[in-house]
Amino acid sequence: MTLHPEVEAVTERIAKRSRPTRQAYLDLIARERDSGVDRPNLSCGNLAHGFAAAGEDKLAIRGGRAMNIGIVTAYNDMLSAHQPYGRYPDQIKLFAREVGATAQVAGGVPAMCDGVTQGQRGMELSLFSRDTIALSTAIALSHGMFEAAALLGICDKIVPGLLIGALRFGHLPAILVPAGPMPSGLANKEKQRVRQLYAEGKAGRAELLEAEAASYHGAGTCTFYGTANSNQMMMEVMGLHIPGAAFVNPGTKLRQELTRAAIHRLAEIGWDGNDYRPLGRLVDEKAIVNAAVGLLATGGSTNHAIHLPAISRAAGILIDWEDLDRLSSVVPLIARIYPNGSGDVNQFQAAGGMAFTIATLLHAGLLHRDILTVGGEDLTDYAREPSLDGERVVWQDSPPASRDETMLRPASDPFNPDGGMRLVQGNLGRATFKTSAVDPSRWTIEAPALIFSDQDEVLSAFKAGELNRDVVVVVRFQGPQANGMPELHKLTPSLGVLQDHGFRVALVTDGRMSGASGKVPAAIHVTPEALCGGPLAKLRDGDIVRLCANRGELTVLVDDSEWASRENAAAPPPPFGTGRELFALIRHGADGAERGASAILAAAGL
Repeated sequence: MTLHPEVEAVTERIAKRSRPTRQAYLDLIARERDSGVDRPNLSCGNLAHGFAAAGEDKLAIRGGRAMNIGIVTAYNDMLSAHQPYGRYPDQIKLFAREVGATAQVAGGVPAMCDGVTQGQRGMELSLFSRDTIALSTAIALSHGMFEAAALLGICDKIVPGLLIGALRFGHLPAILVPAGPMPSGLANKEKQRVRQLYAEGKAGRAELLEAEAASYHGAGTCTFYGTANSNQMMMEVMGLHIPGAAFVNPGTKLRQELTRAAIHRLAEIGWDGNDYRPLGRLVDEKAIVNAAVGLLATGGSTNHAIHLPAISRAAGILIDWEDLDRLSSVVPLIARIYPNGSGDVNQFQAAGGMAFTIATLLHAGLLHRDILTVGGEDLTDYAREPSLDGERVVWQDSPPASRDETMLRPASDPFNPDGGMRLVQGNLGRATFKTSAVDPSRWTIEAPALIFSDQDEVLSAFKAGELNRDVVVVVRFQGPQANGMPELHKLTPSLGVLQDHGFRVALVTDGRMSGASGKVPAAIHVTPEALCGGPLAKLRDGDIVRLCANRGELTVLVDDSEWASRENAAAPPPPFGTGRELFALIRHGADGAERGASAILAAAGL
């Protein structure tokens, strides 16, 4: 099918804006390939250190006869999604030897769990863990011992961080290797129901803990469609996975064979392989647009309104929220995965998953087919499903129709004609409004503001009955420079209770909401943030705030002269304790949310 004209126009808009920075990036990776650090240029002492503990691969690495794959792993066994990675290095080494290659663990990166830190002090480190992961990835690959990279990571900041770091070594081919979602547990709607009862005081802690434990019950990624699973979707539509790898459960034979296929493929596309495909060439303007289209079509996490600009900048590509908004106006919502529906990612996979999603979006002209991928000729290779033929993985064409149209529909018959991630802007700044999980009757909220500087203050006001009215809850001083831009998912159950009681309620914040945020209208990521003199700092209790997704509006209804004369509110003291003070340097250097809220990219002039 012919590419949709708006997708083509947005791609050209991005490419035109990015020409100088993209060319500078391509020049960088060409220089790194030709004259950077690699094994032939290492001294004997350098090289001896690199293979000293390589065991049975020692002679091959020493002799330089085999391609060496660097494994960058986000393994820990506290984070359920990453627990399966414990066995991967040994498996990958075996798979590499099968094709005459070798592999070494180049380094580990931190992998924090937002589910554990949600609503806690540690959440203020979450966004900045992405920069830390990028730095750790760069350190791992800096040794010059590798001709390709296997990147082991799944969750929220981890995949973006791995990509940002690896893209600065974009002359190296790389494949993202997932581990898959845990099997389905307690239905997400039931979990949400118990959470809301707990917020109302109608369920106790024991009942709540039982529901949570039944939902998050084993190894693998959480099954709701938050940032982690949105990451996996994006890696597929960007062509950075082995086709169909995203949503196969851990511990299965198919999962193992997909990992084997990834390592075998790296040997083919590696530095000295027969089909050299450097990561920096794969992640181009078309791949970034594909990631945005996939995000919108599936109702993915709003966190990627921050992560996509950051990933793009690492490859010399500049995108903004207007690009996402313009794409959202033409990309239909074709998936209903919790919190946008009742089913989870396992049910989405059973309905046709990424193969059907990519096939129908390609047919509608909404994805760039002609991108360079790790998988084969072009993106059509990703419109196929993997399965086992005996011991061997094979791929078949996607199903001709969705197997469950309550979960997944063709682009010609979507749930909504709009992708559901809109730019709202006005005299309060620019923000993201995810409409896909919000009833259209609530896309416009106009109500008095109540101002808070901490999410616990909001919960205290809720328990005291002070929010039992039409209200726009404003939580400010939650931006990157203020406190690391924590997710405010802890507020969702309480605000949902107010909404269910018939009140017109919305949230406005320069912080983030979880990828699992749902039915409450919210203008999030407001930029510029309050700490940097953003307009939220001028708001006062009782000001009438209008949030409207239909008109793309975020305004306060205050006379212009009065507004101009107002002083900014005093900021809370900087965060201290739980290690937050150690991140002061990153906090102070972070740029705005629309640019990706990254200190390391800003300081590097990228």
